Amino acid sequence: MKNILVVFLLAAVFSCKEKVSEKTNENKIAQKEFVWEGANIYFLLTDRFNNGDTSNDVNFERTKETGKLRGFEGGDIKGITQKIKEGYFTKLGINAIWMTPIVEQIHGGTDEGTGLSYGFHGYWTKDWTKIDPNFGTKEDLKELVALAHKNGIRVLLDAVINHTGPVTEKDSVWPSDWVRTDPQCKYNNYENTISCTLVKNLPDIKTESNEAVDLPPQLVAKWKSEGRYEQEVKELDAFFARTGHPRAPRFYIMKWLTDYITEFGIDGYRVDTVKHTEEFVWQEFKQECDVAFAEYKKKNADKVLDNNDFYLVGEVYNYAISHGKAFNFGDKKVNYFDKAFNSLINFELKWNLKQMAEKDVFYKYDSILNNGLKGYGILNYMTSHDDGQPFDKEREMPLKTATMLFLTPGTAQVYYGDESARDLTIEGTVGDATLRSNMNWVDVQEDYYTRRVLLHWRKLGQFRANHMAVGAGIHALISEETGLVFSRVRKNDKVIIGINLPKGNKEINVSTIFKNGEKLLDSYSNQTIEVKNGIVSLNSEFDIVLLESN
Repeated sequence: MKNILVVFLLAAVFSCKEKVSEKTNENKIAQKEFVWEGANIYFLLTDRFNNGDTSNDVNFERTKETGKLRGFEGGDIKGITQKIKEGYFTKLGINAIWMTPIVEQIHGGTDEGTGLSYGFHGYWTKDWTKIDPNFGTKEDLKELVALAHKNGIRVLLDAVINHTGPVTEKDSVWPSDWVRTDPQCKYNNYENTISCTLVKNLPDIKTESNEAVDLPPQLVAKWKSEGRYEQEVKELDAFFARTGHPRAPRFYIMKWLTDYITEFGIDGYRVDTVKHTEEFVWQEFKQECDVAFAEYKKKNADKVLDNNDFYLVGEVYNYAISHGKAFNFGDKKVNYFDKAFNSLINFELKWNLKQMAEKDVFYKYDSILNNGLKGYGILNYMTSHDDGQPFDKEREMPLKTATMLFLTPGTAQVYYGDESARDLTIEGTVGDATLRSNMNWVDVQEDYYTRRVLLHWRKLGQFRANHMAVGAGIHALISEETGLVFSRVRKNDKVIIGINLPKGNKEINVSTIFKNGEKLLDSYSNQTIEVKNGIVSLNSEFDIVLLESN
């Protein structure tokens, strides 16, 4: 009954002809300023998004029966490229794609109470120097990055320096001068959050060590069997000669990760398990990323999208915007922003929206971002791959999810399927597997309800992509008499937004931003209106207005 009611309401909201509603201003995206602080980042599990090449679905005899949604499902790099070609991301206003790690995963599986699991998610590394064949090839990644850039879309990969993959019957533990296998983290102070294993059977890289170590023998044997040992050693020698870094574990991994910058031209990294590694590691990583990005730009000036620096966004689990710059371990506060991260993932927004009025959320985020966090950013999200308490797990509020994600100051992270109300309650799954179902492409193509939801996400996403002021501008309240009306201003980019407005006739005071006689476009209803006596009057069947200069 609930879904029938929602479909009825959506039908009323979007009753205008689809060919009119779908009219967009996609061409503006390439013409407008881009800053990471106002970006729309689409986060996807590479294995779960789209299967573009069925020939690579099985590798390394990963054929054992797994727990529900705990094995490889076939998604790959070619599948993402296919959706770029189709314009899926552009229509959604996406200007950056973040995919889960694509490096080669452990070959075996492990069972820690969830049923047998393979490394479909990408966080169980076996070899940082090679792309897992389940995800694709180097040629596939080169094609993806080139096509994404051609469409004004940046590419983020996911960096793991904290740990290797689990030990299995096919994957032996790395040497003891590389990793520790105990104790397991207790998370109640700084020390037992970083000098320990995250969970059982997840060897922890000794990132604190400055002692020189030899290559793991299993990696040496692997490279020799693949005929590339000499080349890999030659590159490592050159890296350590250039940097002067000791041959400590963390610097090997930094070399391997920054190779993806110089070889493929990726635009940034989302960094995994940040608080479980010493903060100086991330300052060192930033330095190496910056050097690699500068080298890439110098050699590929024709492929550079803009003048932005390499982007680093960190996952400090449970970091909240309210913390400002310092994350509190209880016995120690750590600043991960300075000399390291441009941005941190903000775990707070979903709670703010359940505890505060929309106007108070906007005011809070604007105040913090333009004061204590000025010069840095946060990455807001509503749903994630490992947060078991998303904003709308039952998918009862897909329109509000979009409205508040896209209109709250800060960078926005769309988790794949947020825009299509992908099911997050998969029967038979254990733990976070329910959050990682396959993208619901059939619904996107055929289901009336899903397409109406997607249309709302597209309108908001494109408006935000066309106006960096929405995510990275100054917020000012205009009115809350018949709904919430506010402005966002960044340099010469000025917009006025109204939400929770009456449907039908409405008048909006725009005098603080726009002049009399100026023609404005309501991007949501696709109407052009003239400013008269500081007011715009329009009639639309929607309760949202997105006003921009026409």
